[in-house]
Amino acid sequence: MFCAGEFIDNQYTIEGTSLHDRVHTLSENYREDTWQVRAIWLKSEQYKLIGKSDLIESESGQLYPVEYKRGHKGEWDNDELQVCAQALCLEEMTGKTITQGFVYYAHSHQRQLVEISDQLRNEAIATIQSIIQLMQTGQMPKAIYSKRCKGCSLYSQCLPQAVEKVGRYQED
Repeated sequence: MFCAGEFIDNQYTIEGTSLHDRVHTLSENYREDTWQVRAIWLKSEQYKLIGKSDLIESESGQLYPVEYKRGHKGEWDNDELQVCAQALCLEEMTGKTITQGFVYYAHSHQRQLVEISDQLRNEAIATIQSIIQLMQTGQMPKAIYSKRCKGCSLYSQCLPQAVEKVGRYQED
């Protein structure tokens, strides 16, 4: 959407936008011993990132991001990458090490803990570098069909199954 400039709404993107419209109202409050701030901008010069957080919480001096998703718990691994990218921004902005974050799934009303491990950091940084390279070269990766494709709003433009079949035909 932001890198390639391609976006079409579907049922899932509209539900996600509705969820984020509620979440992205700037506010600050305390919930028991937890300080919460919503809709603040996060930035990292080092990783060339900028974005608006859904929720940042602080408990006992420890900051952590909370990302809201419309889907179900543990559905996609990119949710954890997004939380990690937010943690990288928070670390640069505050000078504090962020060791965890959460993904809140609206359908189940549950949070999933995201451990900000070295492995997750490395994967997030590699993903960021790939996106930077994509933006510099303009070369889009080849479509690879998976079950995720069925819910994508760009499915009819991408046609990953057709691309796969044409590739097999050309090989024959």
